Amino acid sequence: MGKYGKWIGGALGWAFGGPIGAMLGFAVGSMVDGVSVTTSDGVQTQRGDFVASLLVLTAAVMKADKKIMKSELDYVKQFFLKQFGQAVTEQQMLMLKEILNKDIPVREVCLQIKQNMDYSARLQLIHFLFGVAAADAQVHADEVAVIEEIARYLNIQINDINSIKAMFFKDTESMYRILEISSDASDDEVKKAYRKMALKYHPDKVSTLGDDIQNAAKEKFQQLNNAYEEIKKQRGMV
Repeated sequence: MGKYGKWIGGALGWAFGGPIGAMLGFAVGSMVDGVSVTTSDGVQTQRGDFVASLLVLTAAVMKADKKIMKSELDYVKQFFLKQFGQAVTEQQMLMLKEILNKDIPVREVCLQIKQNMDYSARLQLIHFLFGVAAADAQVHADEVAVIEEIARYLNIQINDINSIKAMFFKDTESMYRILEISSDASDDEVKKAYRKMALKYHPDKVSTLGDDIQNAAKEKFQQLNNAYEEIKKQRGMV
């Protein structure tokens, strides 16, 4: 197997076919000839498919405002360093830079993901993409528009889109949007909403993707908990 054969830290399954596979094939071919990528069953394949999808969609978001920011690249790099380590991160960043040179068929890529990835994993993709958009502290409207377009193609419900978006774009109502309720909700409605969202965003929902992706999902879960605790504090709830 060539040097870049394990660039995702796990084997590829469905992602090496279709439009995602075409993007990966271009990127790998641009870096080295004769590379081969194996497929396997189980957690490694699912993790590989997730990260492959993540790289392609990340490139689509970064290209939305017609400029690639170093802060965005650094955010992606730090995410991969935290989850996968130095060696794998170096390979993934090389892949990303090659994918950024291509036109990305967003709709076709998303339809492939929707067909093969469960809802919880798709939510985790959207959470990461909003993090990329917010990385430079100057969120461009075109980036948000692309993420919302991606979310629609992935069949993400509008309440879930707004919930995750509120984790990165704060205002006086954001803590309520994270729980998918309005500020006039009763205390009992707040508690019920939190229990519902805690089930939806629990890191165990993406356990099939491996420990590294599950650990990344804990950030989203913590933001949910923080929003709930802030509402409780403001209302004097127990």
